[in-house]
Amino acid sequence: MGVNSVVSRLPRKGGQTLMPSIWLGILMLPFLLALGWAAHTLAPEQWLATWQTPVSQLDLAQLQWRFALLPRLVMALLVGASLGLAGALLQQALRNPLAAPEILGIQSGALLALALSLLFAPALLLLGREWVAFAGGGLAMGLVLLFAAKERYTTASLLLSGMVVSLLCSALLVLLLLRHDLALMSLASLRAGALDQDGWQPALTLSARLVGVGLLLWLLRRPLGLLVLDDEGARSFGASPRLLRLVALGLAVYLSASVVSLVGAVGFVSLAAPLLVRLCGIGATGFRQLASALAGAALLLLADLLVQYWQIWGGGDYATGSVVALLGAPLLLVLLLRLPLLPAQGEPEPLARTQRRSFLPAGGIVVLLLLGLVLGLLFSRQESGWQWLALDGEEASLLWRLPRVLAALAAGLLLSVAGVLVQRLTGNPLASPEVLGISSGCGIGLILLGLCYPQAGVTLQWLTAAGSALLVMLLLLWWSRRESVSPLRLLLCGMAITAICAAAQDLVLASGDARGVQLLSWMAGSTYYVSLGSALTLLLLAVLLLPVALLLARWLDLLPLGESTAVSFGVDRGGSRILILGLASLLTAAATLLVGPVTFVGLLAPHLARRLGGYRARDQLWMAAGIGMVVMLFADWAGRQWLFPDQIPAGLMASLLGGSYFMLTLWRYRR
Repeated sequence: MGVNSVVSRLPRKGGQTLMPSIWLGILMLPFLLALGWAAHTLAPEQWLATWQTPVSQLDLAQLQWRFALLPRLVMALLVGASLGLAGALLQQALRNPLAAPEILGIQSGALLALALSLLFAPALLLLGREWVAFAGGGLAMGLVLLFAAKERYTTASLLLSGMVVSLLCSALLVLLLLRHDLALMSLASLRAGALDQDGWQPALTLSARLVGVGLLLWLLRRPLGLLVLDDEGARSFGASPRLLRLVALGLAVYLSASVVSLVGAVGFVSLAAPLLVRLCGIGATGFRQLASALAGAALLLLADLLVQYWQIWGGGDYATGSVVALLGAPLLLVLLLRLPLLPAQGEPEPLARTQRRSFLPAGGIVVLLLLGLVLGLLFSRQESGWQWLALDGEEASLLWRLPRVLAALAAGLLLSVAGVLVQRLTGNPLASPEVLGISSGCGIGLILLGLCYPQAGVTLQWLTAAGSALLVMLLLLWWSRRESVSPLRLLLCGMAITAICAAAQDLVLASGDARGVQLLSWMAGSTYYVSLGSALTLLLLAVLLLPVALLLARWLDLLPLGESTAVSFGVDRGGSRILILGLASLLTAAATLLVGPVTFVGLLAPHLARRLGGYRARDQLWMAAGIGMVVMLFADWAGRQWLFPDQIPAGLMASLLGGSYFMLTLWRYRR
């Protein structure tokens, strides 16, 4: 059963869809709450007088009601409607119920384009912020569709391509945030999606764009309705499916770019709203688009009202976009229970089709490792140029570099071994601590611990990180508790958990907390604040745990073959999974605690190990361990030299390298 049948697998009562009256009542609830909130802020008998009275004669409460509260409520409705309509258009054009701006990289690309223009080419913004965001979002989505075209835009191919493009755009955006502290708050606000308003101009602008797109869709309602057919069916009616699909995608990108340019990134509304409409059994194209817009408006209005109520209760002011992510990601996790399973065995496309040949001798890993150590410790860029470290007078520099080099070694070893364990446990070569959200789960636990108990010691931090990693792993295995482990389901789970972590990070940054810059650096995989003792301890731990993982090699070879095969060879499936699960959680927690969440290393190292010929678990483990250390060593060294005297966190540099590698891999596969 294909993924596009997900809607048919969703629960129905008595074989019938939800009653329209019930659906309408659910959608009306946020609007009733909005009226109550407006009445709480200003007495209803003063509403008309507030509009008729000149601005100079209004008191503070009336000014806030007229120019802050009402524009914010209207903006929430318009943003939600725009995102709901954009999601419906994307899903209709691609015939994929999981297509959304945040999944296709549209939001990440738009944010990156705005940040680049804001920092380096402000004149471009004079052309219109929405057009800059449109160019960035369109380019990102174009790359995703280009990579997924050969697989006919299946959900798995869209998710994989969108994940790579989104992670790469996010890494570049974090790099800009770290290099431009003065613009930190402005860019963080864009990432968080704040709906605060100080006038009616943004609402009027977005309403005009939404009405314009709506009129165009009404004029094209019949041709666009042909997109529900296959390409041959659409051509039989004299239509060009490629042109119709391009129009729908362009309008969806324009709406998403308009939202990003005005309020920033707001996720999951464009995914949840059309899905709720499908639950109600609305099949007609025009009505589905309208209902998706209304559902999106209701969902975002409800989330924004919760934020405002929380602010009144003394909980602080938070960006609505981040709150929506915190609420929407669990919704996605719940919906994953109804996703059809995909085969667990075999390598998911397209990475399974990479050329299986050894492009580097196994001994080359040792050579590269030694070269990385020499460069990291003894060769660097100085004010006078490139030079070797003089051991007779510059021992202080060596002592400063040593903890960072050791931390890079430890993190690379820990994450790469954890990646092999996770891939073997799930039978999915696209699984890794960062892709499945395990690293992000550690990040969430450590962020909450830091906010609630800043004086926590290293032991408590490690236990918190390990517990968070174990909880995420248990959640993933529970979602995959049936006979087959669905790679698609695991990828979606990872995306949802990563979104929760990113939302928590954005909430801290947008709140103005003084620890925001340090948190951002740690989340990017920084070795700045690592002490020599911590680096040595965790490196020793990694070296000791590697033989333990090697002892599990037989289990790791048998578990991906299926439960029946593993049991026939005497493997205790329950006990082996628990042991491997616990070991992977400890490894991931240790690496995250040391340098923060690092993307792509736990995926890249096992993948390269397989290409080197490490198909057996034992070979893949030691090869991946060496490759992971090499990647982190060179990432740390390059991050210190590239923008001298400024520095790039090692984890961020590894993300740029890993993201570029996988984009090239996807491009080669397309060809």
